[in-house]
Amino acid sequence: MTAEFDNDAHDDIIYPSALPFVLLHLSCIAAIWTGVTWQALAMCASLYWLRIFAIGAGYHRYFAHRSYSTGRVFQFILAFAAQTSAQKSMLWWAAKHRHHHLHSDTEHDVHSPRHKGFVYSHLGWIFARHHQTTDLVKIADFARYPELMWLHRMEILPAVLLGGLCLLFGGWSGLIVGFAWSTVLVYHATFCINSLAHVHGSTRYVTGDDSRNNWLLALFTMGEGWHNNHHACQSSVRQGFKWWEIDPTYYFLKALSWTGLVWDLKSPPEQVLRNEQQLASRVINRAAEQLAAYFNSERIALAITSALRGPELSALQDMLSRARHHTSEVLAGLHLPQLPSRDEFLRQAMAMFARTRSLDEIVDRAYELLLASIGAQLASQAT
Repeated sequence: MTAEFDNDAHDDIIYPSALPFVLLHLSCIAAIWTGVTWQALAMCASLYWLRIFAIGAGYHRYFAHRSYSTGRVFQFILAFAAQTSAQKSMLWWAAKHRHHHLHSDTEHDVHSPRHKGFVYSHLGWIFARHHQTTDLVKIADFARYPELMWLHRMEILPAVLLGGLCLLFGGWSGLIVGFAWSTVLVYHATFCINSLAHVHGSTRYVTGDDSRNNWLLALFTMGEGWHNNHHACQSSVRQGFKWWEIDPTYYFLKALSWTGLVWDLKSPPEQVLRNEQQLASRVINRAAEQLAAYFNSERIALAITSALRGPELSALQDMLSRARHHTSEVLAGLHLPQLPSRDEFLRQAMAMFARTRSLDEIVDRAYELLLASIGAQLASQAT
């Protein structure tokens, strides 16, 4: 990511496009004048859970991850139902989510609290100019369906129709309490997965990012809060891996599979359930970068410079300059007291990460990264 993008990331928000979002929130206050009927409250609760399911089962587990299969009719129904939440089109949502998993909690992530801040990751990114377009290449498997492309172009239509039905059957209270209240609640419940689920909770798996399992979010999102589990096995339709990890979205999809409406529900492999899977190299590299960053390479390089003065320091710098891309091997062979030992790396890794059979690989890679960084700094001082 360029420095220009970093500087302008928060200034790129298109405020006029955020106006309907703000007005919808403000409209909730109108319940003071419309009143709050039992019918409208029932409508609000029903539409909340229906759309939370449509987002989790549709936008997320089906369109973004293809964790199960269904026919074209039900796939359209899922997309239409999810788009009644007014969270843009299915194609936009799934494409952005696939990008998120590809770059999760790196500087290229579309909504990382680590790099962009909590508020931006929660909702600000949605209104950023560079996020307005849909990368149809990332979602080409669904963009080939003309009915989904039509729905993509008419992204707000399902929400407008639902709002109209709420007004028709529930009056103004039905529109404000039934539709507006439930829509705003669905907004922030799903947005919390992008923000809170990368900040608060527990980690069972090393995923190379900040994903967390959060039982409270899981309750409000029908199982989406088991986010660390999901990042450990993205293709699984089931996100609550333990019996006590409640995942109603999975339960409903399982029941639908008995009717033949959905099929090929993908489950996490036994190795993943036992937390014995071999981590992908991308995950190992990201975890290693986190571990290496814990040890301050600049401070260590300065300590070495202070300890080795005169000809001894010059000889080391010259050796590192000639080594070029192999400075880590040179430093590893010198056993300088200023360098942290591998045992220190291992202890820190055990404190930072969940249990994994790939821990030694993470430690070795992190040690190599730290030594390379220190070597590069020492070599640059010789020029």
